[in-house]
Amino acid sequence: MFSVSTLRCAALLSGALMIATPAAAQVEDEQFWEQVNLNVPLTPEVRVTLEQIGRWGDRADGISQTEYGALLGWKSGKAIEWGFGYRRVGLFSATGPGVHENRLRQQVVLSHGNLVARFRVDERFNPGGDEVGVRIRPLVRANIPLRSRKLAFFASHESFFLPNSTRWGQRSGYERMRNMLGITVPLVSRKAMLDIGYLNQFRFGRNGARPVMEHALSLQLTINAIGPILHD
Repeated sequence: MFSVSTLRCAALLSGALMIATPAAAQVEDEQFWEQVNLNVPLTPEVRVTLEQIGRWGDRADGISQTEYGALLGWKSGKAIEWGFGYRRVGLFSATGPGVHENRLRQQVVLSHGNLVARFRVDERFNPGGDEVGVRIRPLVRANIPLRSRKLAFFASHESFFLPNSTRWGQRSGYERMRNMLGITVPLVSRKAMLDIGYLNQFRFGRNGARPVMEHALSLQLTINAIGPILHD
């Protein structure tokens, strides 16, 4: 489906971000991830972000996940933004029917110079049961402008901690880590930004399952609408 050699080369270049795990002990998957974000400012401090996500993988024999949602963000200062959002998530596999779940999330984003940190909490509502699965997802990202000042290099790390288990399948513990390296490209006079990168996701083997290493080419387009649509 994708060039395995290309993804393997990217994996070697990002080795500093990956944990060392014996190849024979883990399952590997080549994937493609895309995301489109539209930021719509309501006031200078408040904005709505509309989101669409699609993910494809070899193990799923095609599309593995879809997400559609929105996030309401409020800036309480130059370096802090609070957010509350909803996503409708479709999960698919090559061996069974798809499952669609609803997710709520709350987050706070802090920025300082070229560093950005995000602390997010998800609540998952799955049709397999009435229990709510909670996920805690801290993320840190460094953005480093290149000499041309038109491009920027970025590196990020995100961890997934699950504080509870559910009968429909979530298991408590440190579930996975997600590391990424890439380049940010400005488009249309910086009204849009495109992140192009290699994403490595490692799912820890728990409860007898084998660990899974996922290699993904990731494209994320962020479009910024012009000016607030609500006025005082």
